[in-house]
Amino acid sequence: MIRVKICGITTLDDALVAAAAGADAVGFNFCPESPRYLEPARAAEIVALLSPFVTPVGVFVNEAPLRIERIARAARVRAVQLHGDEEPAEVEALTSKGHKVVKAFRMGRRFRAAELKNYSSAAAFLLDSEVKGKRGGTGKSFDWRKARPANRHGRILLAGGLTVENVAEAIQQAQPYGVDVCSGVESQPGVKDHALLRAFIRAAKSVAVA
Repeated sequence: MIRVKICGITTLDDALVAAAAGADAVGFNFCPESPRYLEPARAAEIVALLSPFVTPVGVFVNEAPLRIERIARAARVRAVQLHGDEEPAEVEALTSKGHKVVKAFRMGRRFRAAELKNYSSAAAFLLDSEVKGKRGGTGKSFDWRKARPANRHGRILLAGGLTVENVAEAIQQAQPYGVDVCSGVESQPGVKDHALLRAFIRAAKSVAVA
């Protein structure tokens, strides 16, 4: 069954609804410039009340590995998602300290699936839309068929413009390990629409993957 991550969580209520609806992971944004930024201490309070079967993920953009480690410990997240221009050595440094790392890539014209091989220590790869000046949460999609070749290099999480209406088609075309949604289940940045959230998870998990 497809895995589902609900990203940009800012409240306990949203996290608990996501978990009850069947989310496999929830994401907390630790990039201060993001409208979905959450203080690590507040994230830790939410994580403490989550089911142990839901993975809390910290999202970072071009942070130093030592700072990522400090924030990850404070927030009690069990995985870190790197959404910037991080080099393979930075991913290796974090994995060597026991962190599960999801490395994000933007699916622009210059993307080549083969570059994922340089990040072999990553636990998964997140493929997101490329939007100038943005690092995710844009609501913009890309040609999902271009994501499919990346599956040979590891676990793929599909992101970018996913909604209740298109997630099934996106999964069928890309055949990913999981999907990551943020703006597609929001009423406004950082505020989840619970009806959309539940419907999205149902739609995603109803699709069979190879």
